[in-house]
Amino acid sequence: MRIWVSLALLAALFPLGQPFASAAAETSADATARASYRRPAAIPFPDRNPYTVPKAALGERLFFDALLSKSRTRSCATCHNPSLSWGGGLARAVGEDPSGLPLRAPTLIDVAFTEPLGWDGKFKTLEAVTFGPITGRPNMNLTESELIARLSAIPAYADAFAAAFGDGAITRPRIEAALATFERTIVAGEAPFDRWIMGDVTSVSAAAKRGFEIFNGKAHCSNCHSGPSFTDGSFHDIGVARNDDVGRGRLFPTSQKLRYAFKTPTLRDVARRAPYMHDGSVATLEEVIELYDKGGIDRPSRSPSIKPLSLTESEKADLIAFLQTLTASSTDTTFPRLAR
Repeated sequence: MRIWVSLALLAALFPLGQPFASAAAETSADATARASYRRPAAIPFPDRNPYTVPKAALGERLFFDALLSKSRTRSCATCHNPSLSWGGGLARAVGEDPSGLPLRAPTLIDVAFTEPLGWDGKFKTLEAVTFGPITGRPNMNLTESELIARLSAIPAYADAFAAAFGDGAITRPRIEAALATFERTIVAGEAPFDRWIMGDVTSVSAAAKRGFEIFNGKAHCSNCHSGPSFTDGSFHDIGVARNDDVGRGRLFPTSQKLRYAFKTPTLRDVARRAPYMHDGSVATLEEVIELYDKGGIDRPSRSPSIKPLSLTESEKADLIAFLQTLTASSTDTTFPRLAR
């Protein structure tokens, strides 16, 4: 069960504006298609870990604290940088091991809506993700016991845990709960697209409007990039990965359809989040469109939605124009903003 915390309520506590679009009358012929992308009015929090202001504030403090890495030089924000739309900006994430990790750091935008998590979906919840990066040797390389000892040595952290949980005990489940609570508040800011589907006909160009039609029609993009976060939250082989880079297939080795399948990423802020794909192998949005137009590697696991599209150059340009409307004007998409 999930508890949906109203953004209106959060805005009353932290009056910094509403990043989600509010309801308005539809007048265009494609009202149904537009409505499916409207932002929800609340963020879901699990009943086992409900939202509270002190818990979210503690989570934010932990998120930006380099104390969580062995060298004390890297924080969660190193790979999930607010100024980079909560991603890392690199083809492959780089942690304590300078040789890097095998995958790109995904954005945390709208992460509350897209469980399970990870490119292969191995994490069922946000709470379950927490210690994977912290204790991973190539990543932050810090043991659970050392992290708890470090935090316990700081009186301000004892006070923060007491405010969030009723006493100052610092434990793994509490660290997980606090970080997950903060991360669930990271939502997409209002983009030109959101203003357009709510009735502002001047917020996007004619090319972008044509691109929206192609996105939902000829290009089949919406088959996977659906809903307000532009992801179905599922896993598909799009004909890119090769060899032993099998994605979700590693968890389900007998499944032919999940071999080479990776999670559909959100397209929110997509113009600001290059490079692309799970391994950062595609440098630009133009190259992404070319890849999908060709259809990727033809194999039994490839999604039925992935096939040659025969897009014209003008259609490709229109698709790019549409994708650019999904980027919010602000790079700080946390709602509410908490004191750092």
